[in-house]
Amino acid sequence: MIPEELYKCIDGLAPFSLSKEECGKFGHYDNSGLLVDCGEEITGALFALDLSAAAIGRAKELGMNCIVTHHPAIFSPLKSLTGEEGRNVLSAARAGISVISAHLNLDCAQGGIDEALMAGLGGKRPLAVMEEPAGGGYGRVYDVEPCSLGAFVCRVKETFSAERVICYGARPVGRVASFCGGGFDAEAISFALAHGADTIVSSDPKHHLVLEGVERGLNLVFLTHYAAERYGMERFYLGIKEKLNFPCAFFTDERFL
Repeated sequence: MIPEELYKCIDGLAPFSLSKEECGKFGHYDNSGLLVDCGEEITGALFALDLSAAAIGRAKELGMNCIVTHHPAIFSPLKSLTGEEGRNVLSAARAGISVISAHLNLDCAQGGIDEALMAGLGGKRPLAVMEEPAGGGYGRVYDVEPCSLGAFVCRVKETFSAERVICYGARPVGRVASFCGGGFDAEAISFALAHGADTIVSSDPKHHLVLEGVERGLNLVFLTHYAAERYGMERFYLGIKEKLNFPCAFFTDERFL
């Protein structure tokens, strides 16, 4: 299997068309796809959240010549491959490592990262979905087993192997709105309140939005961006590796949990 064939395999599970639809319909930006193609038969694929120096080093150790990331290895246009700007892309290419990134399409896909976040938090099915591209969804409200906020946070830490969790509020938890990645914004707060959520779970909070959420009576629980999305990325890896005819591995960078 060459990188283009692995791209097609990923596309069958998390269609890249979802990314294009998200960008066109909801005004987002993305750069998912086959971003570095060395053209060689794949000897092994490392799945990781980011194309970091640590991930590249691990792929080399394992003799793997392909890395599948969630966050795009090239996001903003690269103006050069000198210095720090494109160092990891250049490092991968020099080592003969192809790179495929599945970002918004994997966020929104059925069984993707946003849905996995809901499942990890104890949700069974969404009562409402904020953004619904064809065949996918992002931002969910759902019921969970009622508990205290303290007990809920303890469960979150255990499930997501999260060492850093920020929590605001004191209400019991029974209905949760969750948004993977950096999806905590004014629209998310309004969506949560409109559907009766008492708690929001997300990442990357801005203070003025924390203030708004707290003053409107919501519990707010924030994992690191890495912890929240690593959970769903690993589940995607577990699902796809059985379909591949070469060694695969998952890389967790514990510095960011």
